[in-house]
Parts: sequence; structure tokens; C-alpha cells
Amino acid sequence: MAITVKLPTQLRDTVGGAPSVQAEGANVGEALESVFESHGELRDRLYQNGDLRRFVNVYLGGEDIRFLDGLQTALPDGAELTILPAVAGG
Repeated sequence: MAITVKLPTQLRDTVGGAPSVQAEGANVGEALESVFESHGELRDRLYQNGDLRRFVNVYLGGEDIRFLDGLQTALPDGAELTILPAVAGG
């Protein structure tokens, strides 16, 4: 299944500057793993102890996957994931 993973500016250096990358997988975890196969540095920025870091938000169709099935959230073909790290500021 073809999945588009959109990345914010602060993570694009891990994928050669691209605003999005293509992924494959039946669920969010598999799709991210397929991205990590060619962009391993991104894993270190998103994961800690085998799970998403607390401040990393992943959205599927505008819904935070934490309120769905997390990394096990099923992905339809053509799905679009958006990764947004939380940013502190005032």
C-alpha cells in the first residue's frame, strides 16, 4: 500500500530535504519502519525505547494516532500520515 508521510521542516534533513516520503505498510508502525529502512536517522529522532517519543505527534487524516490504535492503526491505501513534533514556546 502506498502511504505518504509528511515531515515538518525540522525533520527534513533526515530525508534529504524532502517535504514528504513514500512508505509501505498495513499500519502506522509498518509504514514508519519502511521509511526507517532508507532513512535510519529519522528513527532516532522519532523513537525512544522502541516507541514514539512523547513529544512526537503522528496524525492520520487529522486524527492523532494516540487516540486511535497507536502504531497499530490500520492504514488504507493512499493514506497520508503527518508527523509533527511538539514545539515549546510562548
